[in-house]
Amino acid sequence: MNRVTPAELSERLRLPEPPVLLDVREPEEHSVCALPGSRLIPLADLPERLGELADWKDRELVVYCHHGIRSAHAIGFLQSAGFGQLTNLSGGIDRWSLEVDPALPRY
Repeated sequence: MNRVTPAELSERLRLPEPPVLLDVREPEEHSVCALPGSRLIPLADLPERLGELADWKDRELVVYCHHGIRSAHAIGFLQSAGFGQLTNLSGGIDRWSLEVDPALPRY
């Protein structure tokens, strides 16, 4: 599984064609903090909402959650659905808040 550190992702988000971001946490978690521009589809809802990601099938897709466990499960599912350019945010949004954006609330 491809992984990206928060610092690496921060750099890649500044590229002319940055990766797209999928947040697989729950709505309550997303309301506390989220990466800008990310699309929220909770892990449990992913199978029934897969069609919402059709426009991302051929793009680099970075999946994240709180610490990286749920996003790893989501990546396994997305791979089986034919998505090819998948990357897990190592340490999730919690690590992002520690290493990239300390102003982001931790929970």
